[in-house]
Amino acid sequence: MADPHERNGENERKPGSADDADLSARLKSLDARISQASAHRAESEPRARPTSDSSALGQAFRLSAEFVAGVAAGGILGWIVDRLFGTSPWGLIVCLILGFCAGMLNLMRAAGMVKSARYDDKR
Repeated sequence: MADPHERNGENERKPGSADDADLSARLKSLDARISQASAHRAESEPRARPTSDSSALGQAFRLSAEFVAGVAAGGILGWIVDRLFGTSPWGLIVCLILGFCAGMLNLMRAAGMVKSARYDDKR
């Protein structure tokens, strides 16, 4: 039977201090090259957005709340108009459309696509 520790008749080389020194030198060289490459990459790449995903999620909730609030307010106001004046369903339809428009305008204002209503030209 063959010895399982023997490698097909090859003599195993036992590591010596010269091999350890060579390995240490190669590891130090590799570490220096990795440090240099990461420093080069850090200064060459433009910085990503400073905002994190949680602030993007917060902005998404804010924008959706702006839109939903406008539509909901229009719907409630339309329902009240219909109950008071008996104009069912026209008050609800008209106020829902106005609420949709108000929600879109508030959405664009919050996103910064349109000037705010309180913008003063005299500044």
